[in-house]
Amino acid sequence: MFSRFGSAFKNSARSFSTSAKAEISSNTKRVINGAVGVAGLTAAFVLYEDSQTAKAMTAAEHGLHAPEYDWPHKGMFDSYDHASIRRGFQVYREVCSACHSLDRIAWRNLVGVSHTNAEAKAMAEEYEYDDEPDDQGNPRKRPGKLTDYIPGPYANEEAARAANGGALPPDLSLVVKARHGGCDYIFALLTGYPDDPPAGVVLAPGSNYNPYFPGGSIAMARTLFDDIVEYEDGTPASSSQMAKDVVTFLDWCSEPELDDRKKLGAKAIIILTSLYLMAVWTKKFKWAPIKHRKIVFNPPKPPKKN
Repeated sequence: MFSRFGSAFKNSARSFSTSAKAEISSNTKRVINGAVGVAGLTAAFVLYEDSQTAKAMTAAEHGLHAPEYDWPHKGMFDSYDHASIRRGFQVYREVCSACHSLDRIAWRNLVGVSHTNAEAKAMAEEYEYDDEPDDQGNPRKRPGKLTDYIPGPYANEEAARAANGGALPPDLSLVVKARHGGCDYIFALLTGYPDDPPAGVVLAPGSNYNPYFPGGSIAMARTLFDDIVEYEDGTPASSSQMAKDVVTFLDWCSEPELDDRKKLGAKAIIILTSLYLMAVWTKKFKWAPIKHRKIVFNPPKPPKKN
């Protein structure tokens, strides 16, 4: 009798101890989770406040934020306006190439994009490039070929700085990718020159005011004026139209494979979606009966005793 009471007491004590431990463990987990949550929220709040107060540059030093424009090639399934690329190359060649280079673009890159093979070859032959020396070792020149890169306006960096008052005109091959805001910033910069700087703004000699340029003082003067270029296709050459075309051309220069990449992306989406649907169908109609089937084992009954 007493042994029964003793075993019952032990069992009840053991169960109470187990439940107490479980409750303590559960409470401990809640406290830890709460502390981690509070610490995370506190850290996020501190970082947010720090980001609101810490300013490496003032608004004037950073430049006016460019507005966002709806570019024709901005969509996921949209391609470049190739007529605009052709006009933009004309603007670059007649206006921008006087100071800026395109070191990463060859004449062959224009073929099939904005110009025909014959047109690109004719433009390349207008320039002379270094050729192999003759038998006496004298340097020779040859007409340009499609494989040659578009030449820049200056022989070296020193010549570029000397011709621009110490300022170095950047290469435009990747300028859209290298500037915050991309196409929007370049377009706003080209069309953002006011007739006169605001009152109180003092510019260094040889500088020009542009609110979209960091600091507002830029060495490049306004270069795009209405009808400064006569388009081959008869498009009115307003300053905004020329800026739009040359920005489209420079965006293509920074990413010539964009159209091909979008085509491959569309093909990949179609293929992967088809494979996904096939996998769903296979799982639903092929594997579902096998996965959910029930196997029952009925053991043989023992033989009856005589």
